[in-house]
Parts: sequence; C-alpha cells; structure tokens
Amino acid sequence: MRKTPRQARSRALVEAILEAGARILSVEGWAGFTTNAVAERAGVSIGSLYQYFPDKLALTDAIRQRHLDDCMAVLRLSQDAALSPDAFAAGLARAMISAHLKHPGLHRVLLDEAPASSDYRNPQSVFEQAYLACFEAAVARYRGEANRVAALVLSDAIDGIVHNAARRGMLAEPEVERELVAVVLASLALRTRPSS
Repeated sequence: MRKTPRQARSRALVEAILEAGARILSVEGWAGFTTNAVAERAGVSIGSLYQYFPDKLALTDAIRQRHLDDCMAVLRLSQDAALSPDAFAAGLARAMISAHLKHPGLHRVLLDEAPASSDYRNPQSVFEQAYLACFEAAVARYRGEANRVAALVLSDAIDGIVHNAARRGMLAEPEVERELVAVVLASLALRTRPSS
C-alpha cells in the first residue's frame, strides 16, 4: 500500500476498495479487473483509490493479503487446546471453507491468473512460517509429538482440497466438508511405527 489508513473513515474506504476489488476478481476475473472498475464499484474516486494503491498489482497483493489474514485468523481460532480432535477438525474445515466461500471465484483468479509478487510464492515467508507453525502445534497437540512433515502434509492437503473445490465450484457441497474433516482427522491420528 502507498500509505496506511489511520482514521476510521480512511480504513473504511480502504476496506470498501478491497471488497470491491475482491468481488470484481471473483466474478469477472483478471481481464475485468481495472482500478477504474474497482473505484466505481467501491463508490470512491479513482484519486482516492490511488492514494492507497499505486496500481492494480498493489491492489491485488492487498486483496491476497486480506485473504491470507482471514486464513490465519481461522487457524488461530482453532488453536484452543481444549478442543477434541473431532471438534478441531470440524471447526477447522467449516471455517476454512467459509473463508473461501466469501468470494469463491477469487481463489481461482489469485492462483491461476493474477500475477503475484515473489513474497507470495516464497515458502520461507513470514506468513508461510506462521501458518505452518499453527499446523505444527495442532499435530503436536493431538499426536503427542512434534512432526513438521506431518504438519506440512496436513497444511498442503487442506489448501489443495479447498482451493481445488473452489476452482470446480464444489466448495459449498456438504460432502466436501465431510471429506475434509476425515482428512484432517486421519492426519492427526497417532500412527504406530512398524517394528524393525
């Protein structure tokens, strides 16, 4: 962002711009995504949009970051140590699907069409490390042992299932949620090691 909104009014303006941009990307794709269209949908002047976002790539990165923040919020809410494995899996699946149903077409565009800065493709980014740490904590809590690879596999499985279901227009189907819960539970089950 070009500048950080500090007052409630400017934060509301930025939120309106981000919401309008997410809707346009979701419905019209990258080809229909212009700063003029976003400003018009948000009900703001193009000058107001440019105060915060120098171009549509910066706006796209901000929309992507807002989505990542939503996903991180889901993970943080599911870190309650008192949750049973069933409650954790069901809550995580439901909340992650809900976060992606907000603008179901957005994820296809962000993943397949829109350019992204190198930060979003970096597996060592601050976000990726924090995201994976939440899965590591869950694996350690329910398996009784830390296992970074298991956390990575669980994280990738959830991302793959949710993103591909969104791409296929299947994300709202109850069966997807049930199967996602089953995958999470299977990943959290403590496995016995074969004897040597």
